[in-house]
Amino acid sequence: MNIYSDIQFSSRLFLFVVISFITFVMELSIECKVRPEASKARALRREGRIPAALYGHKGAESVSLTVDAKDAEVLLRKASVNKTPIQVTIPDYPGQPWSGTTILREIHTHPAWGHLYHLSFFSKAE
Repeated sequence: MNIYSDIQFSSRLFLFVVISFITFVMELSIECKVRPEASKARALRREGRIPAALYGHKGAESVSLTVDAKDAEVLLRKASVNKTPIQVTIPDYPGQPWSGTTILREIHTHPAWGHLYHLSFFSKAE
């Protein structure tokens, strides 16, 4: 090994550590609304809302949500499935507002066009 390969390895290692640190420190957040019972997914998407689900926030209970489509697109550019912690806030949750740390579990997209169809969040134990 020569000095140039050592410098190249060191710079790659440094870059990896910096990117890992930024990913760890960067906290993502999104605000969701409770999905109305009689709402249809296609109608929500036309209005600029994406259907979503939150699992594990109260044991086995799940709640249907909607997320603003533009906020969801921004979130997906920065988050990784099953890795990135995301702060989810539901101000109109029945009883009292809910806020907690989740991970993005699934992303459903249209197979041909790539349009976002559905998001699934899993609550992390706190």
